[in-house]
Amino acid sequence: MIKLQRTLKRKIRFEGVGLHTGYNVHLTLVPALPDTGIRFRRTDLRNFEIEAVRSHVAKVSYATTLMKKGVMISTVEHLLSVLYGLDIDNLYLDVDSMEVPILDGSGASFIEEIVEAGIVEQDALRKYLVVEKPIEVRSGDKIAGVYPDPGRKATYIIDFEHKAIGRQEIRMELTPETYRREIGQARTFGFVSDVECLKSLGLIRGGSLDNAVVLDDSGIVGNHLRYPDEFVRHKLLDLLGDISLTGYPIIGHLVAEKAGHAIHTALADRIVRSKDRYRICTTEELELRLANAV
Repeated sequence: MIKLQRTLKRKIRFEGVGLHTGYNVHLTLVPALPDTGIRFRRTDLRNFEIEAVRSHVAKVSYATTLMKKGVMISTVEHLLSVLYGLDIDNLYLDVDSMEVPILDGSGASFIEEIVEAGIVEQDALRKYLVVEKPIEVRSGDKIAGVYPDPGRKATYIIDFEHKAIGRQEIRMELTPETYRREIGQARTFGFVSDVECLKSLGLIRGGSLDNAVVLDDSGIVGNHLRYPDEFVRHKLLDLLGDISLTGYPIIGHLVAEKAGHAIHTALADRIVRSKDRYRICTTEELELRLANAV
């Protein structure tokens, strides 16, 4: 388990289109001091800062949007997922528009550039949110929860009527290595039957076959899967981005079934509010507790 906080060795720049706005956007990942956390800065609005925490969640329809004092940053989940998955604690995310670029619909480009730039440890202990009692959110047959476990684990289950998806389940240990290999490449997906409705709502203006897996009644349109179960892997990618809004890496077992951004972010909120069900501690404190328990 990583003991020290981490940031990037140098700046990284990206350019792309916003999935829902269709706007061209520039994004720069900037190293930050210990205990800064993850913060967006709207460079088009005098570097207005929006901390990536659950109290700033504004909307969760087809993407996770943060808002502070009326200023928004949308579709944050893929980038936040990569930072959570690669165990990066402190970073400024400079964006010159209201949406993070979608790139290829996964975390692949973010991961590639971060690995090339390098990650550096900082002179400050990393703090973990250690789950001691179950915390859950339910809505009908949808559920998301986190349960006591000595490691960092995640399970996700989906069940779609579409024949190309069906029921899929993934269960894994969460490490930077497993994230890069098993989760980060999985792309967002959608259905041709939903396109007109979404466009009428002002969404997916930047969507294309280059940044999503699209399905019609016969199967996948003009594309191929990166994993046989890419759909459930992307849902786990989304969950990790949304759960990062707790502000801490979680020691426990994350579980979600038939969930989405609304349930994910509701769980992040429930976790932070359930102060009697977790504790915040460093790895040194964890090791001391385990030694005393023995």
